[in-house]
Amino acid sequence: MSEDDKLFLDRITAYSEVVMKDIDPDPRITPISEQIAYLKPVMEEIAAETGAPIEDVFIRYMDLASDAAVTKQKKFDDEFDEFQDMNFKI
Repeated sequence: MSEDDKLFLDRITAYSEVVMKDIDPDPRITPISEQIAYLKPVMEEIAAETGAPIEDVFIRYMDLASDAAVTKQKKFDDEFDEFQDMNFKI
């Protein structure tokens, strides 16, 4: 992930932590469409600043968020594998 991508993702993530702090991110509780509606203002702001269509901002966000989630899960899996290799005796 480039530095520009990281800044882009961090900006939307920081915004979401403020505006979505009181909602349950589980899509069974808060539909994805509602979650996206919360992010629309920051995406519109970024679109206006960059001259990109909001659809492009949304797609870029979804791609980067997906990549970040995969990276985070892989890191967790790797750390968990190391933990399982430990031999604990009680």
